[in-house]
Amino acid sequence: MPNDAMIIDAAERMLAERCDKAQLDAAERGEFPEGLWTLLRDAGFHQLAMPDSGVPLGEAFEVVRVAGRHALPLPLTEMLLAARWLGDADRLATIGLVRGGAIVDAPWGRRAELVLGLDPERNAWCQVVPGAAAGALSEGANLAGEPRDAVAIPEGVEWVSLTEPALVLLALGRAVAMAGCLEACLDMTLQYAGEREQFGRPIARFQAIQHNLAVMAGEVAAAGRAADAAVDALDGDRFELEVAAAKARVGEAAGVVAEIAQQVHGAMGFTHEHRLHHFSRRAWAWRDEYGNETYWQERLGRHLAALGADRLWDFLATRG
Repeated sequence: MPNDAMIIDAAERMLAERCDKAQLDAAERGEFPEGLWTLLRDAGFHQLAMPDSGVPLGEAFEVVRVAGRHALPLPLTEMLLAARWLGDADRLATIGLVRGGAIVDAPWGRRAELVLGLDPERNAWCQVVPGAAAGALSEGANLAGEPRDAVAIPEGVEWVSLTEPALVLLALGRAVAMAGCLEACLDMTLQYAGEREQFGRPIARFQAIQHNLAVMAGEVAAAGRAADAAVDALDGDRFELEVAAAKARVGEAAGVVAEIAQQVHGAMGFTHEHRLHHFSRRAWAWRDEYGNETYWQERLGRHLAALGADRLWDFLATRG
């Protein structure tokens, strides 16, 4: 088995066993999944994005996709990229965006040893110890109940320039995680439609349900392909543009897929006891993080407009 397949298979088996509903419910109540973090660290997954790990960066993002498929209640993208930029995978670090003198929307900032504040305008970051006298922390959460905390930035903090497109990499992490999350929504919906009976037969046999499932499957496939294209472009000149297209396309798919999943599940899908809400709410929340569809469509649109009519077709029809 190729090395990349072994890593992805190991992540799939590990998270399938440990990311159960009880674990997700506990994380939503604010309980840090210490056992999961220890498991990932002991298996070396926290080092995947390190420059000297021997693992291509694209492979690390494939593991992020697996994490999305299981709604891993840890910010794997932020953890991997923070370790990469710090050059240190031993400490638990996360990332938030700088806004108004504070680092905001930092996943599990309350539990992290370090919080990196990314300023996308200058592509630089600072680091703050959360909860320290100068790094006062306030807790928050996104639509999915995932911790999104704010940390004050002390005066005189040191800024470090990045040689990588940080915001683009973070957006890629959300795009691939959403693609995995939507795959899980499809799997759950297909299983439910095959088991739930109405008028003496599974609802999957009704034409209206079949039509919705086909639409859903098409959206999931399109989202997965867009995410794959962005990962494949990691070392290319079109990387930012591919990520822009992926984040926008996967975000659009998230709305359609979550809606159909809830419709097919009916009232059952809206209950807290069912697992679906852990995935549908993540799909809704993640589409807005690190730029929503409009943000990335505008960036892509500005590039296409600058090309001019004579060069537009070549850009769309080639990978060059």
